[in-house]
Amino acid sequence: MTVIGLSNQQENFPRHVAIVMDGNGRWAQKQGCSRLEGHRRGVHNVRTIVENCIKLNLPYLTLFAFSSENWRRPKQEVTWLMRLLDGALEREVQTLHSNGVRLRFIGDISALAAGIQHKIDLAEELTRNNSKLHLTVALNYGGQWDITQAFRSILHRVQEGVICSDDISQQLISEHLSTAELPEPDLFIRTGGEQRMSNFLLWQLAYTELYFTNINWPDFDAGEFALAIESFASRERRFGGAERDTVNVETADA
Repeated sequence: MTVIGLSNQQENFPRHVAIVMDGNGRWAQKQGCSRLEGHRRGVHNVRTIVENCIKLNLPYLTLFAFSSENWRRPKQEVTWLMRLLDGALEREVQTLHSNGVRLRFIGDISALAAGIQHKIDLAEELTRNNSKLHLTVALNYGGQWDITQAFRSILHRVQEGVICSDDISQQLISEHLSTAELPEPDLFIRTGGEQRMSNFLLWQLAYTELYFTNINWPDFDAGEFALAIESFASRERRFGGAERDTVNVETADA
């Protein structure tokens, strides 16, 4: 399906989209194949969405690839997921670089295999100066972990006397999160039919518009992505303020 007329020139176009890529296993079950094949197709679909972000000149995309809780999955599945990650780093980084994509990873990368850590370091260094699309991959990531490590860093600065406790603010906390270099997400998308955050960007999503779809991740194509963005564009973001019409009525009454 193709949605006509989608453009980042429209008034309410998101700058930063964050996605929980869910439903690989359910897709595989429907197709009568293994969960491992579902994950493989899911990795392939990342390329589709990245290409569409580039076409739309959407500057920031953050993908939840592997949560800190995903280690609880069956050992064979976790091993396969790590192999898919390793293979994707081997195959895709040069293409991303050629298309002006900056690749960054957030999460506790130290828990990953040394070979994967090395490839992550190389990918981040190679693409450091690119700016066409800022692609952030959350890997061994949890929102609670992110907030905890931010507070530990702030506490360390307080103990060293660099700052005092009165200096702690929302802005300071944001500056110590793993996403400090990124704008807060405008649009959160979760595929696969579930409607929860699953410990993803808990601090950063405070005023993000949420979009849930029953479409499983391997089937979340360019048309489905466009529908999510069109849904975002139709909303009025108030960030805690009153509706625009309400303000006009109150002003007239005054």
